[in-house]
Amino acid sequence: MTDSTSIRVPAELERKMDEAIARYPSDHRRGAAMPLLHLWQEHFGFIGDEAILWIATKLGLQPISILELVTFYPMFRQHPPGKTHIRVCRTLSCAMAGGFEVMENLCTAFGIPPPPDREGWHNPITVSADGNYSVEFVECLASCHTAPVCMVGEQLHENVDPTSAADLVRHRQSARSSPAATGNPHSHPPHHLEHRLIFKNIGRPDWTTDIDCYLRGGGYEQLKQAVTMSRSDIVNKVKNSGLRGRGGAGFSCGLKWSFIKLDEKRPVYLICNADESEPGTFKDRYIIHEDPHQLLEGILISCYALNARTAYVYIRGEFPKGAKILERAIEEARTHNFLGKNILGSGFDAEVYVHRGAGAYICGEETGLIESLEGKRGYPRIKPPYFPAVLGLYMCPTIVNNVETLCHIKHIVAMGGAEYARLGRPNNTGTRIMCVSGDVQRPGYFEIEVGAVTMGQLIYEMAGGLKPGRKLKAVIPGGSSAKVLRADERFKLKQRQAGGSTIEVELSIDDIPMDFDSLTAAGSMAGSGGVIVLDDSRDMVWVLNNINEFYAHESCGQCTPCREGSLWMKKITDRMLRGGGVVEDPKTLKTIGDNIAGRTICAFGEACAWPTQSFVEKFPEEFAARAQKPVPPSLPPEYTPEELIEEELIPTVPMAHDPGWEKAGAKGTI
Repeated sequence: MTDSTSIRVPAELERKMDEAIARYPSDHRRGAAMPLLHLWQEHFGFIGDEAILWIATKLGLQPISILELVTFYPMFRQHPPGKTHIRVCRTLSCAMAGGFEVMENLCTAFGIPPPPDREGWHNPITVSADGNYSVEFVECLASCHTAPVCMVGEQLHENVDPTSAADLVRHRQSARSSPAATGNPHSHPPHHLEHRLIFKNIGRPDWTTDIDCYLRGGGYEQLKQAVTMSRSDIVNKVKNSGLRGRGGAGFSCGLKWSFIKLDEKRPVYLICNADESEPGTFKDRYIIHEDPHQLLEGILISCYALNARTAYVYIRGEFPKGAKILERAIEEARTHNFLGKNILGSGFDAEVYVHRGAGAYICGEETGLIESLEGKRGYPRIKPPYFPAVLGLYMCPTIVNNVETLCHIKHIVAMGGAEYARLGRPNNTGTRIMCVSGDVQRPGYFEIEVGAVTMGQLIYEMAGGLKPGRKLKAVIPGGSSAKVLRADERFKLKQRQAGGSTIEVELSIDDIPMDFDSLTAAGSMAGSGGVIVLDDSRDMVWVLNNINEFYAHESCGQCTPCREGSLWMKKITDRMLRGGGVVEDPKTLKTIGDNIAGRTICAFGEACAWPTQSFVEKFPEEFAARAQKPVPPSLPPEYTPEELIEEELIPTVPMAHDPGWEKAGAKGTI
């Protein structure tokens, strides 16, 4: 690999950089830092010291402002990779399907020594002796239903066979020989329990991503309708629809929009959150890859309603193909006067730009995303005062909505708010895309009316049920941060009757309606719609350890409870798995979780604490079985995790204070 620090920047590369810089306000050029880093790394392979100095000079920044990005965002590399770079997903659904075996077999095939105890595969990347191949573990690649997956260069490979992973890389051919052979969800028509609204075009053999196809299907008709309406009418339609955010929090979209003043004098910004990073979730990927103009139409209607003249699509860095598809869709829409100057003769101007992230889960949090979009580390802001609708991007009013949420806007304009609200249930209106992965026979995506399908119907009818001979053990219903539900639990929920009254009913897990309120009442949440199914073959300590490693890796490090607590929980569950668990570990895990949740700037605290709190509470027998050794004394001898794992007998009596501890040695003997 050529050393980037010894090469002059080609004119074509600098031209692309200038184009990227032009997408940001002239007094906020720092926002272009990440696009420039992506362009540099794509050309040279890595980002060396000279690259940091060059980009800093280009943007009029201090080098530290660029270096802090390179050291924060996992996708940026400071050292050359192999000629072929492979990223293997290690998060839960892929790990359950053989992701670790994929990595081990790749290392064996290419002569790359694996790190001890499967640690250290995140960073730095590991390069083969001949320099031809390099591998690294990455977090969720948002294709959980086709697990295990990996990226070879910029190409995603799904349903990878662990035993032939090396052949896949050498020959650069898709792991999927045919849709029928691998259970590609596209090969199945919509299930009769589905109500496809957002996904009506996904998987259609006659559907393409170009604008002509979209226009033939009635595309941009709602934009044409919207620009003839008043802004307040559109906002009221969204309010009346009852639409709740589909990104995870479930906050009222119309209420969020109403925070923007109709006579706002400052610039208003709209941000589409396409940083789909929650393990178990893979819906936004398909909208972007297969129906980009639907998203773009939703964005443009929203811009008009909010009087936002600039919108940014913050897309995952791991979606390089999706970013290119969106860029092409934007230019197609521009040629038809659907964006740019004087849209459809309405006098309204709007521009839409694509901004790639770089592998940081925390940027899914709206204020962390805004910080990242401004060219900084994705550190979430304190709310109050930094509510985005008041002090958002560049300290201006900003609305941040999820991909799926924005797609619903065009359908609300088409149907009307009241008619849309007839879909689903009260306070849980519209449709919702559920992503099912894990131990089911037919993992995939399913668009349902919110609350019209139960958990049992989703798992057993739509997703094909458990694998042969297996029984349901647990379900994580809303992405990896949702609290786990045990299969043999009973849940007390309040149900609204036809006359408006409510009664309390006791339900099994199979009977829980898949809506926001029911899952909250059951002690979990609907979250991002990622349903991970666990059968009776799964070790719950292993499952939690995988989740803990994700959150330990993804903590931004700004808040002490998250920074220290997430890593502490991961170290404990890792030690328990390796035979070093002590009797106090389950209690310690819960205590750590209790001291993280509610004590951080953003909701990442709850996201990393809730899995530990719920797994330890719901499966105490499994955690107790992994925590059999006595607690070492609080005074010397002090034991390292390795010693706790290796030692069969742990003495519980501390050494006397005199003579001095320094004479005692590691084993507490003089």
